[in-house]
Formats: sequence, structure tokens, C-alpha cells
Amino acid sequence: MARDKYIRQALGVSLSTRIKESRVLVVGAGGIGCELLKNLVCSGFGAVTIVDLDTIDLSNLNRQFLFRHEHIKRAKALVAKETAAKFNPNVRIEALHANIKDPRFNLDWYKSFDLVFNALDNLEARRYVNRMCLAADVPLIESGTTGFNGQVQVIRRGKTECYDCNPKETPKTFPVCTIRSTPSQPIHCIVWAKSYLFSEIFGTSEDDSPDLDNTQDSDNAREIESLRQEARALKRIRESMGSEDFPRKIFEKVFEEDIERLRDMEDMWKSRGKPPDPLDFEKLKGDSLGVGPGIESKDQTVWTPAENFAVFSRSLRTLSNKLEELRAQADPGNAAAVLSFDKDDKTTLDFVAATANLRSIIFGIDTKSEFEIKQMAGNIIPAIATTNAMTAGLCALQAFKVMREDYNKARMIFLTKSVDRLISAEPLRPPKSDCPVCGVAQSRLEVDLSRATLRNLVDDIVRGQLAYGEELSVSSDAGILYDPDLDDNLPKKLSDLSIKQDSFLTVVDDADDDPRVNLVFSISEKLLPEDSPAVKLPQKIEIARKPKPAPTANGETQHGEMTNGVSGTKRKRDANEVELEADIVSKRGKVMEENGPVDVDATENGGPIVLD
Repeated sequence: MARDKYIRQALGVSLSTRIKESRVLVVGAGGIGCELLKNLVCSGFGAVTIVDLDTIDLSNLNRQFLFRHEHIKRAKALVAKETAAKFNPNVRIEALHANIKDPRFNLDWYKSFDLVFNALDNLEARRYVNRMCLAADVPLIESGTTGFNGQVQVIRRGKTECYDCNPKETPKTFPVCTIRSTPSQPIHCIVWAKSYLFSEIFGTSEDDSPDLDNTQDSDNAREIESLRQEARALKRIRESMGSEDFPRKIFEKVFEEDIERLRDMEDMWKSRGKPPDPLDFEKLKGDSLGVGPGIESKDQTVWTPAENFAVFSRSLRTLSNKLEELRAQADPGNAAAVLSFDKDDKTTLDFVAATANLRSIIFGIDTKSEFEIKQMAGNIIPAIATTNAMTAGLCALQAFKVMREDYNKARMIFLTKSVDRLISAEPLRPPKSDCPVCGVAQSRLEVDLSRATLRNLVDDIVRGQLAYGEELSVSSDAGILYDPDLDDNLPKKLSDLSIKQDSFLTVVDDADDDPRVNLVFSISEKLLPEDSPAVKLPQKIEIARKPKPAPTANGETQHGEMTNGVSGTKRKRDANEVELEADIVSKRGKVMEENGPVDVDATENGGPIVLD
């Protein structure tokens, strides 16, 4: 066919044939995933499997071009397959509307692919796929975008850095005392509106909200108790939902009574400056009489106090009616109906934006447009369609190099909005020896879970076949299962220790002299003959030694250096060492931020983002 002819001319006969015979996996059918699927189909990849758990939303249509308005609420993966198949009918596309962490997607399933592409939008899932590809020894092309910035990384076990070789930002939390009593930034008021007020009125109590730091220091403990008292008062007010006075009761509680209580804490404001000023319901109600419903559509303008009041009142009534309808339709005996904040739901966003701005006015903080609040409340930077397209194109170009196994020419690529150059690239770096994910030895372990015990693993495999010494530990994702001081689990079956198909077990060599790097076993459940060992190592493995400690300036050897999270000379660290290590990691992170490539997993203020 003419299509194959042009692909052969562009890529060469050898590469085009290899691509045509290949089987690749795309994880994610969002902004990058749509563009990437189109590229792979048009490039002639023989079989493509695409996995995504999400459904199509109206807000996706401006950049996820495989979807149309009639596809809203349908599964992304299934619609992406339908649309992309029209570009090249010769490509076999399998679409799975599922969670990539589903147990059915095991190591054997990953091994069936020649190449995996990550087009995911959350950190946990990206780390999971990274780990599974390393264990399955399948190349991975990782990608992400943040506004105008993008990144493409080729990952290959034993040859390159993995996704976890460099630290990633963790979601930002805020102390309860700051959110509840002393906000100083717009984000503090937004978190209050989203994670506290909205949930207390329309959902369930958010004492354990991930946006709030509930650590029990003295200040926070007092504020948490005060917050609970306010929540109980709001619960009583919530019983009047649907009445004409409901908006007034909510307003007077959170914007008048609670603020007056804060003003009475005079000592609090001696060092913090001007105390907050409560709002007047009647005054704002009069000022808002001329504000029509069209103000909600002006999401890129900063609303006046009267406009915020009008949006607050209307959204509160709309959400109250919606919740009342859900409660009326709920089956008796089921959990009570609740509403959840959704940045793409206009009414919930209206409520959060208006209440956050009213609180900002009280504390003398600059108010924000609804568009800005949406970004901050969702912890996202808006996705740019052209960035997604360029990133997906770069993924395809790197895939050609991976299919040739030409890793010397593969690159780590960054897209940045810069006057100097838009695209920058650097050679792939080797794995970091101290990375707990890829700086390890890996092996499959066949286990008859019906009879295998932890002793079979420790004595027969680790000490018997691999010749480890006495000082070692074995751990799973749940924690340590064995060390010389914890041998109670040795007679227990591995199945009783929650070990199952595709579980990971990590063996740490704690020998003082020349210890090995960590060894990670991936469990393969297999029914073995009764007269054979219950645990079997199917192939010989080479386990490297940990790097020697670097000498200090005076020529002495520096002991106790951390490798893969375990000290080379002692098993436990004291509090000072932990604090020092955290400080070093923090400083390294700052250096990377100042001198290194763009980190697409952090916003400017350190908060999390959603990569799409």
C-alpha cells in the first residue's frame, strides 16, 4: 500500500518492518495520549494497546482532539480507539477502560510489549508503571507537560536513569492554624473554601483533608478543636438547607461571627498587623441587587465584593437544591448523599471562588479571578494543546531510536518557553547507584504460595544459593518481614504475609564489608512439584557491590553513607542523622531547581500539578 511505501521511505525497510511487527502500550488517553496514539497509528506501529480509567469531560475537548461533544461521559480509551482506527485501518488497536494498577496487568502482561509509553497525569501511577517496566525489563518512554513546558525521558533498565532517580515534589499541605485563623495568601483562602467550608456544607467533615496539616503541635491542636466546634455549628445550620434564610445563616456564621471571634484574640494580631474585618450581609445584599447572572461567565475578571456576594448566594442555592434532590432520590439505608468539589463543575467552582474571595476581602488579601482560582484549587497549570502535540511527537521520535536499540542517540528532551531555544536535549544518564528503584539487582522468583515459607526464601535462596551472610533484611511494600532481630515470621507461609503474584520483595545486604546492592524479587506464583523446593530461582543473577564510600578531604574513608536507604556500617540512624540527611536532600533539590532541567512535577510555589 502507498501508506506503507511512504513509511518505508521515511524510516528505512529494517526499522519500518520492526515497527510494523511491534506491540506497544500507551498508558493514558488524555492530552498527550491522544496525540501519541495518532502518531503511533500513522507511523505504522503494528499493534497498540491503550489503557485509561477516565471518561470524557467537556473541559477535555479543547486539547484532546480525538474526542467530540457527543463523546462526553464515554470512556476515553474506547473513543480514542474508534477515532484513531480511521487514520490507519491496518493497525490493531486494543482499548481497555481500566486502572493500570489492576492486578490483571501483571509482569507477564508488561513483558508482552516491545515498548511502553507513559502519558499519565499523576505521580503515583507514573511511579508504578516505571517500577513495573523495570521489573519486566521493557523500555519505557515517560512524558509530561506543564503549560508551555514539557519533558520526554527514555528509561531502560541497566542503561538509563529511571523516573525515580531524581526526587519529585510532594503535594503541598497547609497548617490548620494558618487556614483557619491567619491566612496571608490567596491559596490559604481557596483551601479554606474548598477543603473546609464546601465539605462541611455539602459533603462530610474534612478534618483529615490532604490539604490540611493535622499534626498535633500545640497551636494546630487548638485550631483543630476550634475547627471542629465550628463544624458542629455549621452542621446545625445545614439542617435548615432549602429555607429562605439558609444563605444568610451561612454568611453570618462564617463571615461575621467567626471573624468577630478572631478579632477578640488581641494577642494574635499584635505581631500580625491589622485584624480581619467582618462583612455585613445587609450591605452586600443591597450592593448586589444590580448584579445579574451573567457575572458568572466573566471568569477572567476579578469580581467586586458585591459580585462575589451575588455569586455566593446563587451558587449556594443551586448546590443546596441539587443536594436536596440527591437525598430525595437516595435509597433508604444507603449512605447519605453528598456533593464533591470538581474544578470542572461550574457551580461548585463558583461557590469556592466567591467564598474564597469574600474571605480574602476580610483579611486584606488580594482577590483572584475565577480562572486563577480554578488553577489553584485544582493544583494544575492549564494544559496547552501545542505542548501536548510537540511532546507526543518527540515521544515518537525517541521510540524510533528505542526500536533500533540505539540508546546512545536517544535523548532526555525538554520543552521550555524561552527566547534562546524551545527544545533542549541532553544524553541519557546512567542509573543512579543510590536509586531505590533502579539502582538495584532484579530477578523473577518462582514461588509455590501454597507451601512456601519465608524461611525457604531466606535460608534456601538468599543464604543458600546467593551466599548472603547473616546480616540481611527482607521487606515487602508493607514493611520489614525479616532481619536478625525479627525472625518470628520465618516459619510463616509467604501467602500469610500478604505475598501474592507480582508482589515485590527487597533483600538488603547489611554486611559491614563490601555489601551487595539491594536485590528486588518479583514474585511469580507457580505450582511446583511436591518433591522440589517451594521457592525457585529460575535463572542465575549477577548482584553488583555497593559503591565504595568516597574518601574525605583528609584522605579518611567516610563511613555510614546511605545507599538505597540503608547504612553501610549500622542498621539504624539517630534523629540528628535523619535531620541532616533531610537537609542535604533539600539542598540538592534546590540546586537541581536552579541549575538543572525543568521539573514538570512542581508548580512555582511547590504545589502539585496534574500533567495532561
